[in-house]
Amino acid sequence: MKTKILSLTLGLSGAALAAALVLPALAQESLLPDGFGNPAPTPSPSPTPAPSATPTPSATPKAGSTGPTAPTVTATLPGTDVAATDEEEGEDGEEVEPGTLKYDLPPGARRLLSRIGPLTPETGGLGPDAFGVRGQYAAAIMRSTRAPLASRWGAILLRRSLASAIDTPDTINGADLAADRAALLLRMGEASVARAIVQSIDYDRASPRLVQTAQQVFLANADPAGMCPFVTAGLAHGEEHSWRLAAGICSGLSGDSGPAGWAMSRVRSSGKVSNFDILLAERVLGASISGGRSITIQWDNIDKLTSWRFGMATATATPIPAELRKDENAAMRAWTVLAPMSDMGDRVAAAPDAAARGVLSSEAYVSLLSAAASAEEPPETLTAQTDLLRDAFGGASGADRYKAMESLWGLGTDPVDRYAAMVATARAAAALPVGTTVADDPWQLIGSMFAGGYDNRAIDWVPTVNVGSRAWGVLAVGSPRPLNGTTASAVSSFSGSDDSEDYHRSKLLLAGLAGLGRIDSGQAASAASDLAVNLGKQTRWTRAISEAAARGEPGMVALLAATGMQGDWAAMPPYHLYHIVKALREVGLASEARMIAAEALVRV
Repeated sequence: MKTKILSLTLGLSGAALAAALVLPALAQESLLPDGFGNPAPTPSPSPTPAPSATPTPSATPKAGSTGPTAPTVTATLPGTDVAATDEEEGEDGEEVEPGTLKYDLPPGARRLLSRIGPLTPETGGLGPDAFGVRGQYAAAIMRSTRAPLASRWGAILLRRSLASAIDTPDTINGADLAADRAALLLRMGEASVARAIVQSIDYDRASPRLVQTAQQVFLANADPAGMCPFVTAGLAHGEEHSWRLAAGICSGLSGDSGPAGWAMSRVRSSGKVSNFDILLAERVLGASISGGRSITIQWDNIDKLTSWRFGMATATATPIPAELRKDENAAMRAWTVLAPMSDMGDRVAAAPDAAARGVLSSEAYVSLLSAAASAEEPPETLTAQTDLLRDAFGGASGADRYKAMESLWGLGTDPVDRYAAMVATARAAAALPVGTTVADDPWQLIGSMFAGGYDNRAIDWVPTVNVGSRAWGVLAVGSPRPLNGTTASAVSSFSGSDDSEDYHRSKLLLAGLAGLGRIDSGQAASAASDLAVNLGKQTRWTRAISEAAARGEPGMVALLAATGMQGDWAAMPPYHLYHIVKALREVGLASEARMIAAEALVRV
């Protein structure tokens, strides 16, 4: 029998009809400073677990009613033959029904499926009714949304939306909706936030869909032990062999080596799983107290890095060959950055992409580079990069600091690396005195500030920039207050120095200005005619995002905005940006709308 490689990479299910009709053809922990949008406290930076509060505009969506508890799935506990239920008695002396397990918590302390998510409006999340009442519709769009997204700020907003404590609509099981939220977060690289969603649900209330997603979530977090509560349900509803290996690992972690060895032998004798994947599981088992032996891992003849291999190898600090790393997707690169057990060299190599995608905040990115540079004999390229960062933050003069920043912005070998450099220098750019001599068109300096959310600091540079320059364009859409003189003539001046293909940057500028309502409709029509662009184009997707905005559903707007930002900025139609910015502004997310529009002009 041909050996089957245990491939547990994230699969993307086909979209339901409703979602397929609205999806466009296109295909940081957020650390924001005081002054972004409405001033709010800045959380402490961290490149690992737990979503943090992201400042929100003052128009917070109203809280909705709590829906009824969705159907549940009864799962047996690992190592037992009985099931945990909601009906058991919790006090000594009270009878417990046969076939059930006494639960440690009183019924009132158990978590309901009617509202799921770690972030509340008080901690930076959206309102409970942010996704409206059409649960199956929202879930289908989540399953159909690919990642990574073109926009760093779009990804930050979507992460915040998916992590919010939202009400479960009557039309869907809360555990199923949580599974789709967690799966999309994983595809975005947000492994720690996905784990927070999964852990918001009592495991015995997990649906089969959530059970399967949970395995992917804990593998992405390199946390094999996290799978243990879901093992029995996984064996009943999931891929038998992967859960059989998980059962063996969990038995070993609990100190029971007999069942652990039996489980591994049974999977091996089936001949349906690669022996390499079994060895990785045995290595995790060998690291447990009942392991008893050390397993040597040889990556010979392995040509694919699956999530199983990533999770098991990372959990045991097993080095992953660079050849396999070359083919890992953006999500797995982000998982690597967030996993403290990963090799520091691998984390640093993956960090620029994670920073540009919004997985790492500016300060978290700089902290990671600093930690790597403090190791013995760091690579010369890393030392040169951190030396420039040190000069950018603490140079003897403003001119020296700006020169160091310019050098960093020029180091990148591709657009993602160059934008990541702007993310790294965001705080240094914001601290640069306005009187410092800079380039004639300091769009990179302004763009760096907006990459970190320093919009109130960026507007101090307005008097120093020329109308029609690229820096002016970034400020015109990104500043907290509209600039004077935003006319068709100014847009024409901007396009006069536009070196992007088919004046794409100028078209995005007009889309941003129009969506934000910062240019008169007549002036907008004149500029659109000059640029030969139709911002009013209507599709099923544009109607869907406009209707979600009209219903006052910021979560659904953020999700539909993400579907409109799949792929790359260069391929995004200007009318997509117009509708995204307009809809976000209408649901009280004007700050996020400005950041997305400013990012477009920096990255195109």
